[in-house]
Amino acid sequence: MHALEIARKMAALDEKAEAVKAFKLALNECQGVDEMAEMECALYILQFGSGKDYKVSFSTFVDLHKRGFMQSETKDIMTLAFYLPNSKMQKKRYEKNCRLLKKYPYIFRRDFPDFEDLPVKFYPFDDNKYVPYDVREQGFGDFFAPQHQVISHNFFADLEKPILAADVFSQYELEYLNDNVRRSEHIGRENHIYLHYTDWQIFCSYLVVWDLADILKERKIVYLIEDEIEQYPIDFKERYGIDYSQYPVRMPGIREYKRLIWHTQLSAHNGGDFFNEILDAHPNILAWPSDIFEELVENFNNYERKLKEAKNFQQAKKNLGWADSQILEELYNLSNRTLKDILVALYCINIQRTSPNIDKTSRIVPVIFFQPHFYNILYDIYNFKPGVAKLISEQYENLCKSSFLSDFKYIKTFTPMRRITTSYGATVKFMLTRDIEHKYYMNDAVITRVLNRSFMIDWQNRLFKDSVLVRFEDGKLNPKATFTALAAFLDLPYTESMTYCSLFGERDPESLEGNDIGFSTAAVYRTYDDYTNDAERAFIEYFMRDVYEYYGYDFHYYQGQPVDKIQVMAWIKNFDKINYFMRMTLPNVLLVQVKNDMKQQRLDEKILPDKLPEMQQDVTKLLIDDYMKQIEENRLKAAEILMGGLRFVNKNGQPLHMMKKLELDPALLEQPLYR
Repeated sequence: MHALEIARKMAALDEKAEAVKAFKLALNECQGVDEMAEMECALYILQFGSGKDYKVSFSTFVDLHKRGFMQSETKDIMTLAFYLPNSKMQKKRYEKNCRLLKKYPYIFRRDFPDFEDLPVKFYPFDDNKYVPYDVREQGFGDFFAPQHQVISHNFFADLEKPILAADVFSQYELEYLNDNVRRSEHIGRENHIYLHYTDWQIFCSYLVVWDLADILKERKIVYLIEDEIEQYPIDFKERYGIDYSQYPVRMPGIREYKRLIWHTQLSAHNGGDFFNEILDAHPNILAWPSDIFEELVENFNNYERKLKEAKNFQQAKKNLGWADSQILEELYNLSNRTLKDILVALYCINIQRTSPNIDKTSRIVPVIFFQPHFYNILYDIYNFKPGVAKLISEQYENLCKSSFLSDFKYIKTFTPMRRITTSYGATVKFMLTRDIEHKYYMNDAVITRVLNRSFMIDWQNRLFKDSVLVRFEDGKLNPKATFTALAAFLDLPYTESMTYCSLFGERDPESLEGNDIGFSTAAVYRTYDDYTNDAERAFIEYFMRDVYEYYGYDFHYYQGQPVDKIQVMAWIKNFDKINYFMRMTLPNVLLVQVKNDMKQQRLDEKILPDKLPEMQQDVTKLLIDDYMKQIEENRLKAAEILMGGLRFVNKNGQPLHMMKKLELDPALLEQPLYR
């Protein structure tokens, strides 16, 4: 308890700032060891701390109460310090929501209890998060964030009947339902959202933290309390005299599309095309093939420029040359138009070609399916501090800044992963076979692959708050279990369209020449021995051993032995395949560069390559030797950083964590899980 002694001395000397620092250290030392000392630390930090120091005390008091330590005292401190200063504002919000509901036609109870009698009280941790206190059970619950940007239910699993959901307490999910379930008048049938709450008193308690004003405006929600569930679904024509069948069906407007599925590109040849083909013909998805991100940015900025230059709609139509005048007119007239609006408009204009199976009478607004693509995702690695590496990728930084993604209110992110050594071998093969005109050279695909940790995410990054990783092998070997689970995560119904592969509705396409078609499992077991060797694959497995463990892959090349610098150097010295391909392709690039230089100087290309001077060939060899020496040095440098520990931070020093893996229902497995 050395830190506690120092903290007490600083407090006695009235050195409050230093004492607070010391009490924080002491709290870490005594946590779970001396509860009275924990209480002392938390009280001092609460009284004399500044800024966000109060959060340390808040969490400590809640934890002590849960452990049964001085529950009366910790509850009183929490009430005086955190609840009462905010209770007036909470009461005001509660009474406002009660007034709104008393006027609302589709709630059938009006006996709202007094604010003071609510069975759950919310203790504010900050502006976005609370800890509820159950008056009946006399205990604190878990942290609760009403606007936590995660959809945790499969609300839209069954669209045959109106949406029915029980005990939805998240403000974010309530807004999500209201935004994505279509108005009954827009699809020509009764389509209200039925929210069933199993306890009236608990429901009323959450009126303290909700803001229902905007949610109630469109009158989409029907509240069913306790036994009122028997009324589901209500016949609105019989009960209210409203016949929704008289209304014509219409497609959603551009800004009704608020929901995005972002299919991320982990790296090349992870099965992205396969997943695109599974989701292609879904009746509730507006799909689009993969597009190169840089080209998208350029094209969309160009569209926006042409729209701004147009003095009227007719000129905008001429400038862009789009076929669908109605959607273009809507886009042109939007105020504060964004690139996201242009993206949605293009999806809508191309709907007949790209999404011919879309259900125009569906109960929900279609979700936009988007996969911005890169030729390659490159990461740089730096020492952040001992045992911690910093990873930076320009491509991912650009994506995270992109309004294509961030302007959507609701984002579900999923990333396909294929066994890393397999995707590496497939990538090398593709890089060699695509280069028909000998314009490209092989990059150091080993290090590129080892440093690519796109599946590691900063949980504070909004784009990844609701994300999951899906194994390619699971999709191929256990398609029903995989795509049932993926549909549930994406909050979609599992439909017949997810039982086959298609592109623009056409079944079993050959996405790239030579690709395996449909659910063929050949790609799962292919090892690409002609394009990689065991040294390269053992190196990859060792430096991604945490990934293998977390996502359930067995080692096939690294044997699990301790590894030192000598072993790493031995692996690198035996990178025969990748080194050969790099040396083989570099002269092609150098030759193309020479030809380009000659064109600029108006020299005769016919002298190349037959009459390329012997000296130039020697220079080329020296350049390649020097380049390969630098490559080997870079490999060793990266390996040395990684050998310090497999802990990573982003450019801002924020810890990176593994994206959670999609878990499959064991009852739906057709084959044992791939290892």
